Amino acid sequence: MAAELWQAAVLGVVQGLTEFLPVSSTGHLILVPAVLGWPEGLVTRLAFDVALHIGTLGALLGVFWRDWAVLIVAALRTLRSRSLADREARLALLLALATGPAVVAGVLFESQAETLLRSPVVVGTAMFGVGLILGIVDRLASLKRDEYSLGPAAALAVGVGQALALIPGVSRSGGTIAVGLATGLTRSAAARFSFLLSTPTIVGAVAKQSVDVGQSGIGPSEVGVYAVGIVTSAVSGYAAIRWLLAYLRRRSLLPFVIYRVLVGSAVIVLAAAGRL
Repeated sequence: MAAELWQAAVLGVVQGLTEFLPVSSTGHLILVPAVLGWPEGLVTRLAFDVALHIGTLGALLGVFWRDWAVLIVAALRTLRSRSLADREARLALLLALATGPAVVAGVLFESQAETLLRSPVVVGTAMFGVGLILGIVDRLASLKRDEYSLGPAAALAVGVGQALALIPGVSRSGGTIAVGLATGLTRSAAARFSFLLSTPTIVGAVAKQSVDVGQSGIGPSEVGVYAVGIVTSAVSGYAAIRWLLAYLRRRSLLPFVIYRVLVGSAVIVLAAAGRL
């Protein structure tokens, strides 16, 4: 039991940090147990996955609850007035539009991704490839626009970037920030739109998975393990969001690019040698 609590705490911190830093949470949740020689039991439990997502959802709402209150009120006001003059209402509509690709991809491909793509080779290749893309886009982007200036096509493109995160190693935040930069957003605007966009996606994932967990049930001995996962992912996720938003106002994504390329390369080599 003590070992599972320790693993839950470590994996909760890993989830919270890597869900929001552009380095791939799914990829790290596959790699960390493999590197440390842990059994896959905890990581593959659906209920633990739900717990981690509840924690990261709590982190998002802890940072952005005021933003969401403004967006929801503006959207409801727009439904009555049928006018998109309010920029908050327009942003809410763009977020709804950008959520679509992830919903479609989840319905059509989630089970295949879970069974066919959870290998270190896939994770390493995706981390390396997306790292290069992120580096190129970060260097060449115009960095002139804020999130309110996005058009429907650009918002939809960011949504496609989120949908590609079904591939372990891509990273939800990495994919969406990269596409956001490619559309001309500033780094901080791309990150804010990415985090706002992830909120309804995670809400949907938690709702769907909770139904499945409810059908199978949770043992009394597991409650403490899942509670640790929720708390550690929430606290580390909140810190990661706050830190990244402040960091990207002043600096580039180069450290994350270097990290992704180095880790991706190492994983590919180790997997090819049969060490992972």
